[in-house]
Amino acid sequence: MLDVSIIRSNPEMIRTMLQNRNKDDDILNNFLAADEEWRQLTNENNGLRKIRNEVSMQISKMSQGTDKDTKIVEMRNVGDKIKANDARMAELDEIRNNCVLNIPNIPDKSVPLGKDSNDNVIVYEWGEKRKFDFKPKEHWEIADDLGIIDFDGGVKVAGSGFYCLRGDGARLERALINYFLDMHHKQGYTEIFPPVIVNKNALIGTGQYPNLKDDMYHLEKDDMYLNPTAEVPLTNLFQDDILEKEQLPIKYTAYLPSFRREVGKHADTRGIIRVHEFNKVEMVRFVLPETSWPALEELRNDAEELIKGLNLPYHVLLLCTGDMSFSCAKCFDLELYAPGKDAWLEASSCSNFTDFQARRARIKYRPEPHLKSEFIHTLNGSGLALPRTMVAILENYQNKDGTVTIPEVLRKYMDGQEIIGKN
Repeated sequence: MLDVSIIRSNPEMIRTMLQNRNKDDDILNNFLAADEEWRQLTNENNGLRKIRNEVSMQISKMSQGTDKDTKIVEMRNVGDKIKANDARMAELDEIRNNCVLNIPNIPDKSVPLGKDSNDNVIVYEWGEKRKFDFKPKEHWEIADDLGIIDFDGGVKVAGSGFYCLRGDGARLERALINYFLDMHHKQGYTEIFPPVIVNKNALIGTGQYPNLKDDMYHLEKDDMYLNPTAEVPLTNLFQDDILEKEQLPIKYTAYLPSFRREVGKHADTRGIIRVHEFNKVEMVRFVLPETSWPALEELRNDAEELIKGLNLPYHVLLLCTGDMSFSCAKCFDLELYAPGKDAWLEASSCSNFTDFQARRARIKYRPEPHLKSEFIHTLNGSGLALPRTMVAILENYQNKDGTVTIPEVLRKYMDGQEIIGKN
């Protein structure tokens, strides 16, 4: 979340930021109104307490009589007023906190202004689109012909928006996960296998709650949530901690299944591009504030190295203000080209959150042993999301006879197998 002092001192800057992010400024107006009343009541109570303390000293020295009794009654009324103000301040404090939790991060100055994805900027392109001597199929056609994705089985077991990998489809997915994790290990990340169920505090810490609460699966009986992204448990491993400067940077990676309700929002639901459950490998970094922007470039390079290893054409988008997610100060999307669909598919988002998440999760570091602790900066990147990577492989590596060539870097994870044929 944002530092409250920034909202107070420059509300018009925050208003402009909300407009640039396509957000209503009612949340800012509500905060300012509640904060103004809260501060007035705080000042009033400070004055009342001072008066009560002074008069109480006088009362202690007064003899019994009408004047003393009058003063005692007056101070009881003052105490009742303080109590009433405290109750109202508690209400206002809750309003302020809820407002702050719903105000997004401030975009970095390098982020382009824009309303939606049409205003994103391509900053890098790699690889050449394959020229086919036949009409390339879409991934769901290839998978169905080869028997490697069981769409009907997924619906039977869980419902619409779920699928089941079968045979070489399951082996290819497992190979991808191992390839991603092994590469991240070489890049210096420590592998973590965190819980797949998270609590509300963890979601608040990374900004998914309350912003995306309707997109998540809520386990009402326990007030817990199915993991929306491994960024949540990884980041919150340091919730409420004060780290030493020497510990930073910290680089974590994790594989987890992720769960989201988003499939119903989109018309394009065929296949595995938008589903309720999907596998993803995540990268999270905890860094000193002055190093977070170079760290974002390193994080992006780490994700790109995976794609280059798979030899898939891709481009990198710098997201505009209107298309960035809630917690980001700056975000790059890495999109893979899918020739069957003739579309670019997001496989990774690499983001710098500056101190936004650290404030929410209360993660600090101590610059020097004798200095006050400060908030660290956090970063996150998908490395990579599995369904769309799988789509890109099936469509880019498909052959005229209906088979699919396995990318060379994955063959060691599949006992040297080079081709996926019909199951």
